Amino acid sequence: MDQANKQALILQANEGRKYQMGSMQAVFKADEAETHAQYSISEWWMDPHAQGPGAHLHDENDEVFYVLEGTASILVGEEWISAGKGAFVRIPAGMLHDFENRTDHKMGLLNFYIPGGFERNMPAIVQWFEDHQNG
Repeated sequence: MDQANKQALILQANEGRKYQMGSMQAVFKADEAETHAQYSISEWWMDPHAQGPGAHLHDENDEVFYVLEGTASILVGEEWISAGKGAFVRIPAGMLHDFENRTDHKMGLLNFYIPGGFERNMPAIVQWFEDHQNG
């Protein structure tokens, strides 16, 4: 392990690399630069009545969601579940999933993406949301 991974990483609330996607914002706390692509950790914040990224799966990556605030609607396979603050959901590689905020309140998820590297996709995802926001 190199010297960069032997140092603590400390970020306060609202700190990290931010990506705005309409009514959804991602804040990356740690990713491949800090973890040698072993995992990525990010927060996903959604305004009330906001749709998520759309149903998708990752062939080689597990995802873990922990609800930080509000109530998330999470697609797990073919079933939508309601997950309140403190709920934990693990999505294994290859399983269809999505998340939305169907409530009148802000919703936040902590996401662990294993192994890491997801942040490489963020510029293209942000561009897709910009291109499709008004259409």
